[in-house]
Amino acid sequence: MISKREYAQYAERTLQAFAAAGIAVTEEEARRIEVADFGLNDLSRVGLQLLVYVNTDRVCAKEMVLFPFQTCPEHIHVGGVDENGARYEGKQETFRVRKGTCYLYVGGENGDPNAIRAVMPPTKVTVFHEIVLREGEQYTLYPETWHWFQAGAEGAVISEFSTTSRDESDLFRDERIRRIPEIETEETKDADDIK
Repeated sequence: MISKREYAQYAERTLQAFAAAGIAVTEEEARRIEVADFGLNDLSRVGLQLLVYVNTDRVCAKEMVLFPFQTCPEHIHVGGVDENGARYEGKQETFRVRKGTCYLYVGGENGDPNAIRAVMPPTKVTVFHEIVLREGEQYTLYPETWHWFQAGAEGAVISEFSTTSRDESDLFRDERIRRIPEIETEETKDADDIK
């Protein structure tokens, strides 16, 4: 669980990263920045900051920020059945680095965990085929592709263009991970103080 204070600090850092990358956001968008700690409460190493511009039944566009060596843990976007009983495919997404460097890992025969440039995260990872994305470079991930990614030493600002995003249905290799952030409220803080 993340505290309101830490959430606000990371959201502010995210706005600064957007500005440094020349990405303008409105005040309303700034209030919608999501800080995901994946339930591990270790944001400096495992986390993702994002702003979703649009997410319809056909397309999604978002900006993502990773701070230096911060990791988005290994996951897969699976297909399924929506609330109306209609089947959908897993998400196809293209990452384009706007600022910094992103180390992206997918399955592949060239994957060697001892030769990667990223710092090994404190989460379960199994794919190590390394794709290094620098400013202006992009890579497309197809549905049902296990992947994880990490920023380099200077952090990274990444634009994502994809089919519909259903983040709540992502599957993670590490069973401890919860995708949707839980933010500490006064009630949860008071309950923890009583324990």
